[in-house]
Amino acid sequence: MTPAQAAQHQVDSHTEPATPEEGYRRGLSARQIQMMAIGGAIGVGLFYGSGTGIAQIGPSLIACYAAAGIVVFFIMRALGELLTYRPTSGSFADYAREFCGPFAGFVTGWSYWAAWVASCMAEVTAAGHYIAFWWPSVPVWATAAVALAVLFAANLVSVTLFGELEFWFATIKVVAIIAMIIIGVGVLTFGFSALGDTASVTHLWADGGFAPHGAWQSLTALQAVVFAYAGVELIGLTAGEAENPKETLRKAINTLPVRIAVFYVGALIILLSVLSWTEYSPGVSPFVQVLAGVGIPAAAGIMNFVVLTAALSACNSGIYSAGRMLRGQSARGEGPRAFKGLSGRQLPLPALTLSVLVMGIGVVVNAVSPDKAFVYITSVSACAVLWTWSIILVTHLRYRSKVRAGLLPATDFRMPGAPVTNWIALASLVFVVVMMALSSDTRRGLYVWAVWFIALTIGYQAAKRRPPQSALTQQ
Repeated sequence: MTPAQAAQHQVDSHTEPATPEEGYRRGLSARQIQMMAIGGAIGVGLFYGSGTGIAQIGPSLIACYAAAGIVVFFIMRALGELLTYRPTSGSFADYAREFCGPFAGFVTGWSYWAAWVASCMAEVTAAGHYIAFWWPSVPVWATAAVALAVLFAANLVSVTLFGELEFWFATIKVVAIIAMIIIGVGVLTFGFSALGDTASVTHLWADGGFAPHGAWQSLTALQAVVFAYAGVELIGLTAGEAENPKETLRKAINTLPVRIAVFYVGALIILLSVLSWTEYSPGVSPFVQVLAGVGIPAAAGIMNFVVLTAALSACNSGIYSAGRMLRGQSARGEGPRAFKGLSGRQLPLPALTLSVLVMGIGVVVNAVSPDKAFVYITSVSACAVLWTWSIILVTHLRYRSKVRAGLLPATDFRMPGAPVTNWIALASLVFVVVMMALSSDTRRGLYVWAVWFIALTIGYQAAKRRPPQSALTQQ
C-alpha cells in the first residue's frame, strides 16, 4: 500500500467514526457547546480560589493566569487538530490508545475519570461554602451532599437537559463577570462608591510591588491556576453527542484566547485595581468583596449566587464527563462490564451512578477537614489534569510524525508552532509538577497520584487477562 493509499484508508476508517453504535444521541447543539466552552473556562478556581491566590502572591497572579492561558491554548489547539482528524467521544483516551499504546489509553481514561471525580469533590466543597453565606449554621458537608444529589438527578434526564443547564449556567457566569468588569471600570474612571476614593491601577505595583513576595513565591500559585483552567478540554468529550462536531469544536477552541483575556486576565486586573491585593482574604470570593464594597443593594448576595452557579456548573460538567469516560473504559474491556450499559434515554446510567457515589467521598472529606478540603482535593485533581494535558500534547506529536511519514492525513486545523510549542507546553507542565512537590499541601496530591498510578498498572495487567469484548454496541 502506498503512503497515499494508507492515508486514504485512515480517512475512511477514522474521520467519521460510527457514533450511532456507541449508543449516544446527538443532543448537543452548537449553541450549547459554544457556551459550554465558555463555561469550561470560568469556574470555581477563578471565583473562589483566586481569593487565596491574591492573598498569597498579590498582583503577580495576573501573570500566572496569562502564562498558563497561553499554554492551555496550545494544548487545546493540539486537541483541536486531533479532533478534526478523528472526532470521538473517547477523546484523550482514544488518541492515547492509538498513538501511545493500550496502556497509555488505559491510564488516561481512568485518570481523566479520576480528575473529574476529584474536581466535583472540590466544586461541591465550594458550593457548600457559598450556601453558608446565607445559612452559616448549616454544615458545609450537608449542603455539598444536597448539591451533588440534585445535579445527579439532572444528569439522569437527558443529554439535551444537561446541555441546556450548562448553557444557562455559563450565561449567568459570563453576564456576571462582564457586569463586574463594567462596574470596576466605572469605579476607576468616575470614582463612584466608597471604593472610588482609593481605587487605582497603581495598586497593581504600588503595594509592595507586582510580585510582593518575589517571583519564585509567585510560582507556587501555578497548581491553583491549573485547577482553575481544568475543564477547558471538556469539549473534546462532546464529539460523540455534538450535532456538527468538527465545525462546532473548531469555533469553540479558536475563541479560547479571547475568553482567557477577558474572563481571567481582564477580571483580575479590574479586581486588583479597585482594591489593593492586601484587602483580599483567603477563602473569600474577591468578586463578593468588590461588589459588597461598591455598596450595590444585595450585590454580595447576587454575586454569591453567581459563584454558587459556577460551582454547580462545573460539578454538572464533571458528572457528565466522568460518566462517559467510565462507560467508555468499561465498554472497551478496561473496566467492570457492569458500567458499560445505557439507559432507555441513551445515558450511561451505571457509570454515572458509580461516579457520583465516589464523588460522595468529597462530602466525607468536608466533614473531617473542612478547612483544608479544597486544597487537598484540588491538588489531586490537578495531577490528573496535568497527565491528561500531557497526553494530548504527546499524542499530537505522534500524530504529526505519522502525517509527515504519509501514514495519516493532515488536517486544515493545525496547531501553530508545532512541534516547538508542544515541547514548550510539556516543559511548562513538568515545571508545575516540580512546584507542587515543593509545597507540603499540594505534595499530598502527588503522593495520591503515585499510589493511583501503581493501582492502574495492576488494574491494566488484570484487564489484559480478561477475554476480549466486542465493540461498544454490545450493551
